Amino acid sequence: MPDFVFQQIAHASKGSGRRELGDWLLLAGGRGAVVQVKARTISPKPDAQEAGWIQKVAAKAMSQAKGTVRQLRMVPADMVNGRGRILSVDGNAYEWIAVFLLDHPQVPENTVATWQPVGMPAIALTRCDWDFLFDQLRSTTAVLDYLFRAAAEPAIPLGQEPVRYYEFAAADAAEPAADVNTELVGPGGTLFSTPQLPQAPAGADGTNVHLMIRIVLEDTALSPLNEALTEDNRFTVLSDLDRLPVSARAEWGRLLLDMLRDVPQVPDEHCKWRFRRMLDEDGTRQLIVGAATRFDPVIQASFSAYVQLRHHEVTSRTGRTEASSTLGVLLTPRRDGKRPWDTSMVRVHGDLELSEEELRVYSEGWNRPLEDGRVSVTV
Repeated sequence: MPDFVFQQIAHASKGSGRRELGDWLLLAGGRGAVVQVKARTISPKPDAQEAGWIQKVAAKAMSQAKGTVRQLRMVPADMVNGRGRILSVDGNAYEWIAVFLLDHPQVPENTVATWQPVGMPAIALTRCDWDFLFDQLRSTTAVLDYLFRAAAEPAIPLGQEPVRYYEFAAADAAEPAADVNTELVGPGGTLFSTPQLPQAPAGADGTNVHLMIRIVLEDTALSPLNEALTEDNRFTVLSDLDRLPVSARAEWGRLLLDMLRDVPQVPDEHCKWRFRRMLDEDGTRQLIVGAATRFDPVIQASFSAYVQLRHHEVTSRTGRTEASSTLGVLLTPRRDGKRPWDTSMVRVHGDLELSEEELRVYSEGWNRPLEDGRVSVTV
């Protein structure tokens, strides 16, 4: 998504044309990549000379990436993303990796780029490698996680990243599920284990259900901000949502579509809710997606209460309140024909300092069956 790709404002204003792009930042959550693109703009020379040129520009790219991170750690800088929105980037808020991205028509066989250590993880890729990773994963967070993982391994010849990817994917598929306490989400929690890296490309099942998560991301990216929200808030929400594992997205997309078809099937003046919750393995990040029959101020307040209550319950069990956050995403069908649904979000972090009265009201609303039948809840 363009929301995760940043460039310095001064660089972004330069003219177009084929050139070295300088520093691009790929940011999501608490990780960032400084991407240095080096392009071969003349006809390739004999292999030995090309290999020498690649080593030269690789060393230059890594040195430039090191300088960028050092500068961002000293002085935060305003960066503009692919939608033209500005985010102040403090280098101390991110875990960094340096990426040398080679745009070359014919890399000599078995060329391994080398450089002096730059004080952070570093990796070299070809443009084809880069495109492969995004085509395979379709998630900035997943690509960043892969880059950090691959950078911890010995360097491989340029252009061989797909081979390493499938080796990782095979290892992930053979890895047993982690031992996670499912009671952290409350009674009825189940363990869901999925490979970090899918062997099949995202969306390879022949359906478009995996695009549901992308559509929700786009809804978030394109929604107008109110006075209480900033672009930093939007970036945080997008990053949280993009953490949903790639291997789970098709199933979650299918579930969201089923929810949207199901929740309108109630009598007038009634409301039906459906939810799915996921807690990360470390217990600090909770994602809630749901659907409700309609959207109005009562539904909005009820959903906010649900998110706050579930956040409080989980953090009370984990004891990791200050490090924890919960993102809630609610889809509500529309009937005006302008679009199929509306997307609403609530994000909370840390200690919500809920009063005993608030906890009592929220718990009565969401933790017991209602007797008058006016609200049907399916979790």
